[in-house]
Amino acid sequence: MHRPMFPLMNTRKTEPRRGWIDEFLSCSAARAWPFALLICLFALSFPAIAEETPSQGWTRFRGPNGSGISKDKDFPTEFGKGKNMVWRTPVRRGKSSPILTARHIFLTAASQGKLYTECFDRKTGKLLWERSIDQPHSEVMNKLNQEAAITPVTDGKNVYAFFKDFGLVAYDATGNLLWKTALGPFNNTQGLSASPIIVGDSLILIADQWEDSYIAAFHLTSGEMRWKMERQESESWGTPIVHLRPGGEPEIVTTSRGQFGTHLARNGERASTFLGLANTIIASPVLEGDTVYVLGYGVESPVPFSQRTERLDKNKDGKLSPDEYGTDPVLHSIGRNTGNRDGIVTEEEWNYFANKVLGPNAMVAVRLENGAARQLWRYDKNFTGVIPSPLVYRNILYSVRNGGILTTHDASTGEVIKTARIEGAIGGYSTSPVAADGKIWMASEEGLVSVLRAGKDWEVIAVNDMGEGCYATPALEAGVIYLRTEEALYAFASR
Repeated sequence: MHRPMFPLMNTRKTEPRRGWIDEFLSCSAARAWPFALLICLFALSFPAIAEETPSQGWTRFRGPNGSGISKDKDFPTEFGKGKNMVWRTPVRRGKSSPILTARHIFLTAASQGKLYTECFDRKTGKLLWERSIDQPHSEVMNKLNQEAAITPVTDGKNVYAFFKDFGLVAYDATGNLLWKTALGPFNNTQGLSASPIIVGDSLILIADQWEDSYIAAFHLTSGEMRWKMERQESESWGTPIVHLRPGGEPEIVTTSRGQFGTHLARNGERASTFLGLANTIIASPVLEGDTVYVLGYGVESPVPFSQRTERLDKNKDGKLSPDEYGTDPVLHSIGRNTGNRDGIVTEEEWNYFANKVLGPNAMVAVRLENGAARQLWRYDKNFTGVIPSPLVYRNILYSVRNGGILTTHDASTGEVIKTARIEGAIGGYSTSPVAADGKIWMASEEGLVSVLRAGKDWEVIAVNDMGEGCYATPALEAGVIYLRTEEALYAFASR
């Protein structure tokens, strides 16, 4: 079955968060203040390079730099409501993935015109607090998207959430509002879905849409916009990652229709552009060393306009008006953004949009080097309808598509190694695979969580039926699996 793609006001400031210099002084000043002062003066003379590198914790969508890989061990293979469950906590409606600090789990949710940020205790699963803001507008989006589908990000203490129907909001660990910044409304056929990330002491946000696409940086402490750079890209849905060359400065890697680009983290300046990607990229890019892997799909033969008019054209005038197509996100965007923008969709406007999404299915590996991008290999088959981000683990690239079809490639050459169905879990897939300790976990929309032994001849070890739909990517840390379903948040660990 075919599945559709999906895809400035500031209040209340707080003091800057304590860094390693503050921690050092607080514990050592009484007995070694001259040395501490020397360290402090030395550090202030140089940028905090350590804070510029991608986080190694599960603090953002898909964990360390969006890789989906944990270095920890002893995660359970078999689990469920009656097995290896540490706790289960009911949650509000939402599709954002869990992120972690040492003590807390953060999620977002939406209900009855309210947009929620929620904090849970990692040890017990208890809801510690939730805070809400009113939803001022409603963005058109695909049915697989949702008001709270975008994953928040944490600096290890505070939480920063982006809601496409509001903007940015930040809370400290006890739920106190730090700041909020209203943004939008946005104009994206399927609704924005890229999650914010943190680079140094800046929050980075991608907002690619029909017009006025941009990338922007906001100060973590105040929410003040540090820079905003216009992007020529059209719509995009993938969460950016960070590339840091030895001796270089951090670059933000982004994907969009037909291309990816890198921006310098300090000012947003464009560093490189690579063309020739697929025109529909729901998946987020992944990085291994200096190589970026991007997966997307195109449409070889778009649906003719006549098929839409036969079904929707009530007055038989050969056009589609807003009262005829209703909430259809694609037709809504075409009527709003093409031709005379009067909301009415003509065949000419439909064909114009179809040409924008035409393109190949493509998985591309691109090497970033010396401020440029160079294609290493390309594979152009079997990616129609792929939503999950790829996984690169131990030099093997894994991609899963609807129907539970998993394909592996040699990450160095692109050579196909194996394609087969995940027996026992052959439904739709919106979550992305994650890996640790030689195993891979992936959850279907039906709530079937399969565990695979990683490798060229991968095999299914177990399939765990949650009995609840699942659209959020699991988090792996310290031997515990944190999984959000449509009904609850779970923690699983080996007994």
